[in-house]
Amino acid sequence: MEAKADTLFETSWEVCNKVGGIFTVVSSKARETIDHYKQNYWLIGPWFPQKAQGVFEEKIVPDELKDACNTLSKEGIQLHFGNWLVKGEPQTILVDFTEFSKQTNDIKKNLWEEYQLDSLGTEWHDFDQPVVWAYATGKVIQTITEALGKEKTVAQFHEWLSGAGLLYLRNRTNIKTIWTTHATMLGRTLSAEGRNIYEEPVNPEEEAKKRFGVWAKHQMERICAHNAHVFTTVSEITGIEAEKLLGKKPDVLLFNGLDMEKFPTFEQASIQHKKTKEKINTFLTYYFHPYYPLELSEALIYFIAGRPEFHTKGIDIFIQALGILNDQLKKERINKPIVAFLFIPGNIKNIRQQLIENRELFEDITETMEDKKQDIQQKLTEALITQKEINKKILFDEDSLEELKRKTMKFLKKGKPGISTHELYNEEQDQIVQALAKAGLNNTKEDIVKVIYYPIFLTGADGLLDLDYYEGMQGSHLGIFPSYYEPWGYTPLEAAALGVASITTDLSGFGRYLCTECRQGKYPGVFVLKRYGKDDKTSTEDLAKILYQFRIWTKQERVENKQAAKKIAQTADWKQFIEKYIQAHNLALEK
Repeated sequence: MEAKADTLFETSWEVCNKVGGIFTVVSSKARETIDHYKQNYWLIGPWFPQKAQGVFEEKIVPDELKDACNTLSKEGIQLHFGNWLVKGEPQTILVDFTEFSKQTNDIKKNLWEEYQLDSLGTEWHDFDQPVVWAYATGKVIQTITEALGKEKTVAQFHEWLSGAGLLYLRNRTNIKTIWTTHATMLGRTLSAEGRNIYEEPVNPEEEAKKRFGVWAKHQMERICAHNAHVFTTVSEITGIEAEKLLGKKPDVLLFNGLDMEKFPTFEQASIQHKKTKEKINTFLTYYFHPYYPLELSEALIYFIAGRPEFHTKGIDIFIQALGILNDQLKKERINKPIVAFLFIPGNIKNIRQQLIENRELFEDITETMEDKKQDIQQKLTEALITQKEINKKILFDEDSLEELKRKTMKFLKKGKPGISTHELYNEEQDQIVQALAKAGLNNTKEDIVKVIYYPIFLTGADGLLDLDYYEGMQGSHLGIFPSYYEPWGYTPLEAAALGVASITTDLSGFGRYLCTECRQGKYPGVFVLKRYGKDDKTSTEDLAKILYQFRIWTKQERVENKQAAKKIAQTADWKQFIEKYIQAHNLALEK
């Protein structure tokens, strides 16, 4: 599709300012956008020097824009021109609104007079700061457009945080505007409270007024949705939410994609899985083996990861489904273990001292074996050549055996492994700890499903697994993301791109995309759990069935499913999805 605009400005609070998932959306599609607009594409974000360091390369102001910069400077708006150091290195303008913030009250007054946006009582960091910045971006776009003499200009704004820029332009210029919401503030809030926003009746205005910090943002969203030339959301499910809570159906759906060139081939992913699985197995050895043996060669690694939103992220039904699965596997005497990681940040104190001791004792045994490796290898070779029976006395001398026995006895412990890798503040009140206990997941020797609550972000240097997020995925077999509220859901898509099977739901944007765009065959790659119109009990039981099915699959069946996952990810490449953005831009020009 050919882009019809002369110039495109794209504005987001997360340009060079990583806060959440919109950072991934805007940065990962930059190169594809440049392919359509070349040097006529500008990204606009906030100027936060510490955040910009290392990701933004500042350059001199273009000659044709020096007068525009001087004009804006007189209003207290300072511009930093340069390139965002992501793929494609898009032209970027970061707006320093420090001096401009003196006009905060005037800006809020204007928004009330022009749009009846009530922002009395709002706070700087919660609402006013992004609104002032966004209003400044509106002035920036207007001034630069006039300086460049462009007639067909489109400005796209992401989320309520940039909405004031759109509202500034709407009544003052002929610049065409697009507003994209990636979720709604009220929808996210009500869902976190356990409300069914899709089926139960909701009075949006009344509900927003009841909740501190939601009312002004909800108004901004509603007003932007109705005043933009083109209103867009990131998925069908968010479109349903927006129509109900904002009173406007989106004109275009802008799916979130990935730059698939960044991800490994299937063959590379298979090699990385094996390598990372060995690292995970080392961790599992000193986590479980002091208490009882665990057949790691037969173990499957399941995991859930994300923000600690117990209901909206589906952590609740994930734990309950694991409990059902554990009971079923014990009943059927299927003794092949499952280790389920919960990579969910929690309120931690420190790593459990017992776990640190286990690791150090295990490393001591490993180092001793490493020291004796050459001698053992020589004795093993001699035994094979001379056809002697191979046993401990052949491979070790008496002193070595005694040394290893002492170290092994010290390594072995009574009791059972802990549920969490870390000590937690108010552990007895932690929702995840309570839910695991209620589901009967206690890491006893008899449990087939073992659980590890890993309450920190995977950074690659945490003193335990020492894996980053993608490595943690690659070393696993199945990612489980049974979200109740998920406007898009990058995690199952990222898992698929890494050649890892995953589970999403039809209440997530990505899940609904799969339901409409991809057939779910015997090996779906990404399983879509049906939650729309179903109660939690039914969804939990259905999830347990998927977890069970995956456990009893053969290795070959799991490989075929991994291949299907990788194929699904290819359909969500920005090379395909960018067309929807161009469609929205062109539609705005027609309005």
